Amino acid sequence: MVRIIKQHLMGTLSESTIEAWIVPHLTVGKRGFPPTVPLVSVVQAILHRLKTGCQWRELPTKQFFGDKGITWNGVFYHFNKWSKDGCWLNVWLNLLRQNRSHLDMSSVELDGSQTLCKNGGEAVGYQKRKSGEATNSLYLSDSRGVMLAMATPQEGQHHDLFEIKQLFGEICQMLKEAGIDVLGLFLNADPGFDSQDFKDFCEEKEIIANIKPNPRKKSPKDRDPYESGTHIFDEELYKDRTVIEHANAWMDAFKMLLVRFETTVRNWKALNLLAFSVMFLRRINKSMKV
Repeated sequence: MVRIIKQHLMGTLSESTIEAWIVPHLTVGKRGFPPTVPLVSVVQAILHRLKTGCQWRELPTKQFFGDKGITWNGVFYHFNKWSKDGCWLNVWLNLLRQNRSHLDMSSVELDGSQTLCKNGGEAVGYQKRKSGEATNSLYLSDSRGVMLAMATPQEGQHHDLFEIKQLFGEICQMLKEAGIDVLGLFLNADPGFDSQDFKDFCEEKEIIANIKPNPRKKSPKDRDPYESGTHIFDEELYKDRTVIEHANAWMDAFKMLLVRFETTVRNWKALNLLAFSVMFLRRINKSMKV
């Protein structure tokens, strides 16, 4: 009965999937749960919060741990520890390394996303369009909408080109660590990324940047998408970019990501990477059943 309840509440991954792909990358410290509490149950509780959006103190711990006296503080302690140790990043990078055959790298799609923040904290700033405090994050997906990487979130008042070389460099480094070569990648990006500096940076990395020209640029020279042979804009291939918008919509199914309550950038990014992992594992499991 407890297993049925946990599966219903979690609604994300099976125990066997968590045991195979997540638990092996989690560190175990001196302070922790009794040996009778399996780490898979801790992960299930964290996934429940990610999925439902409940606050830490509202976690239905008895439905995951029975009468073993485990509180929400213990679950948060482990999530925070695994975040500090880089475990969630390791889970994600390993998933990409081991399952590259499930990716479609015929193109990659770059997008920025603003999230309202309720508790303040790191990388939070006022965003006029959101009419509130927000954080801005850059995401990269493959051509099927599988999220690949995200950069360090920035304060909400910044546009997508803020510190773009550094932040896109982070994304490229994440791909490299996952064994994905950026050389020759075809990248689609919206007009918010229409910058000669960014195009030149992509060219340095031998990435083909297909960036839609920004109509708000004033001079004809600024609006010209044919500045050099490597910067020709292809309208048909740009249509593939819609998949990252779909991917962002799928991310919204994780209620914890709709509004940011985490005060640290580290934990906010960890929740995103965990959502990446869940979505990718679902896709892998689905393809294996076909």
